[in-house]
Amino acid sequence: MTTPLMIQFALCPMVLISLLLVSAPYGRHFRPGWGPTLPNRSAWFWMELPALCVITVLVLSQPNGLQPVAWVPLMFWLLHYAYRTFLFPALMRPSQRTFPAALVFFAIAFNTLNGYNNAQALLMAGDTSASLITPHFLTGAVIFVCGFALHVHSDHVIRQLRKPGETGYQIPVGGTFRWVGSPHYLGEIVQWAGWAIMTWSLAGLAFALFTFCNLAPRALSNHRWYRETFEHYPSNRRALIPGLF
Repeated sequence: MTTPLMIQFALCPMVLISLLLVSAPYGRHFRPGWGPTLPNRSAWFWMELPALCVITVLVLSQPNGLQPVAWVPLMFWLLHYAYRTFLFPALMRPSQRTFPAALVFFAIAFNTLNGYNNAQALLMAGDTSASLITPHFLTGAVIFVCGFALHVHSDHVIRQLRKPGETGYQIPVGGTFRWVGSPHYLGEIVQWAGWAIMTWSLAGLAFALFTFCNLAPRALSNHRWYRETFEHYPSNRRALIPGLF
């Protein structure tokens, strides 16, 4: 296992414990005292951009990166990060909300590390005579697409809650919000679990694990915030996984 990959695995428990103790200070959990901030839209763009660029440059600049076993999975990755880098910020409602620059820098560093590790995994696959069409690739691809669809649809539901000019928070309803408070996070977790299966790599596993460690505490924080803020928040709604938590 390479040093960058060991670093990514080591980050997982650190991030999980930290975020269970302290909610990341952005969105509904924003609070002052975390240094300089950036406008929300530009913050999301700059911190997601390395995830889009690093893996693309590293994979497509190498001959073995042009093998289908490398570039086809890359297209799934680019589907997600084209959405997160360009479309997601563009669809945000205009607001005065800001995002701590420190978190943006951390996200840039992580996305660079993660892009590097997953690029190496794709290049290693492209350096072999492995077939693209395998049970794990097909299974992972289906899981990835399902997770991505859940993620995008849930974002859409959240955006529709506010009418033009409104800035407050409301209880999301409809779709998988019937069962969980953060289906957009569940979609991302499912999606990157699909990526790990699709690529059948330690880098994919590290990313799937990190996604859970990053987003599960966020879902719990959101769930707690909704319960404290809205008296009529559905009592049977779970934070992240239907029927469990």
